[in-house]
Amino acid sequence: MYLKIFAFICLSAAVLSVSASLYVLHRTKKQIADMSDILEEIRGGNGNRRILSGTFELTAPLAWQINAIVRSYEEQLSLCRQTEETNKRLMTSLSHDVRTPLTTLIGYLDAVHRGIVAGAERDDYVETARKKAHDLKEYIDVLFDWFKLGSGEFSMHMAMTDLTGLTRELLVDWIPILEERQIEYIIQIPEQPFRAEVDPDAFLRILNNLIQNVLVHSQADRVEISLSRQNQKIILTVSDNGTGMEKEDLKHIFERLYKCDRGRTQKGSGLGLSIVQQLMEKMGGKIDAESTPGQGTVFILFFPSSG
Repeated sequence: MYLKIFAFICLSAAVLSVSASLYVLHRTKKQIADMSDILEEIRGGNGNRRILSGTFELTAPLAWQINAIVRSYEEQLSLCRQTEETNKRLMTSLSHDVRTPLTTLIGYLDAVHRGIVAGAERDDYVETARKKAHDLKEYIDVLFDWFKLGSGEFSMHMAMTDLTGLTRELLVDWIPILEERQIEYIIQIPEQPFRAEVDPDAFLRILNNLIQNVLVHSQADRVEISLSRQNQKIILTVSDNGTGMEKEDLKHIFERLYKCDRGRTQKGSGLGLSIVQQLMEKMGGKIDAESTPGQGTVFILFFPSSG
């Protein structure tokens, strides 16, 4: 009697086990079929599709790995799209920002070469051509820096540097330009040296770009440049009393090729501030910006201090 009961229990257990196995097999086959359909959709371009699977499903590890691969693929695809869009915008910018001054430059030089102008007017044409050539060179320099930074070919040569001395040396060249444009300048640089490990050329490029940004975009008649030290940080501040920027513009000013529309001219490459941010990051620093429409803009740069 007991033997029959035991045999019945064993048989029931075997049937249940087989039934469970068949159920799991059927469910797994269905999940694999669903995976195949979803992968076909993904291959067709729908990168937002994901494979759903319970934590304890047999297919869960495979589903998670496939989802991770799809996410990685989508991120790379998105980056490629952004790069493609940036390149399109860059070509549009190049066609305008290079061809326009180049055409003007050729026009002035042709007028001088053909003798259309003479005397003082000829000298004015030559001077204008010289300035156009200088502007074109500056644009190409900025563009070259941007390409090198984007490709990882921009070599940094870090060295312990006195930022107070380096800043003074640079501003000596800018003061005549500020005076010529009748821009009031306030310079606050301490006598004691502030040392930091930076790339001196990169630091000069950063400060040059920020001052150039004030002259080209801000419509300011006053600029203030200061250097201070606080909490093991050296702080470089460049501020102006120009047109300022709206909050929406402020969010994007460090993006490549971004140009503000409100109250700021469209001259310039749209790359200068992006280069500044990338150089700061490469040197372990940080840049912030604050702006109020109608009152001006402040750029605040933080460098790790070395005493």
